[in-house]
Order: sequence, then structure tokens, then C-alpha cells
Amino acid sequence: MVVDTLTDEQVDLLFHALADATRRDIVKRAMTGEHSVSGLASGYAMSFAAVQKHVAVLERAGLVTKSRRGRERLVRTDIKTINQASELLDRFEELWRTRVNMMSELLAQDPGATP
Repeated sequence: MVVDTLTDEQVDLLFHALADATRRDIVKRAMTGEHSVSGLASGYAMSFAAVQKHVAVLERAGLVTKSRRGRERLVRTDIKTINQASELLDRFEELWRTRVNMMSELLAQDPGATP
């Protein structure tokens, strides 16, 4: 189970990184291929330094990796971490669906019935 393979700190970093719309967009854009940090920055109404900070948060969470090609820093999505995040969210969904179903069954029981 993925939840067991990620530490609490890693899960916290992952959710923190994905909590911001700009960072989610960077991950989405990086899934289409490598992008330079400057190329990513050109798509946002913020400074290059601000985009660098967003990329750093994503990199700490393991959602993206950076590599150097000449003078450029290229960003790409780390698919393994994306898959881990997806599996983690699937586990949470399964847990909550089970709980909601149990509550629905309890509410559907005849109130006059003896347990």
C-alpha cells in the first residue's frame, strides 16, 4: 500500500505542494514534456523568482525534477511520484466511500428495529 511507503513528512510535502493552483498548473504543464524554468515563468503574471520558488516546492515534494542543459534548468514531472499521489488519493477515496456507505446503511435501518 502506497500510504505505507510514504512517510508522513512526504505526504505533507505532497499535499502542501499540490495545495497551490500555480504549482498544480506547473505540474500539469511539465507532464507534457520538459520545460525551462524561464519558459514556465513566461506563462504567469509573477516574477521569475516566484516561479523558481514554486518549482522548488514541487521539487522538494518529488513532483518534478530539474536538470541542467547548458544554461537552462529544465523541469519535468516525476511520474513515479504522480502515481504515488494518485494511489494515495485513491486509498483516501476508498476509505471515505466505505464510511459513507456504512453511514447510509445505518440511516436506512428501521428506527423501530431492535439492534
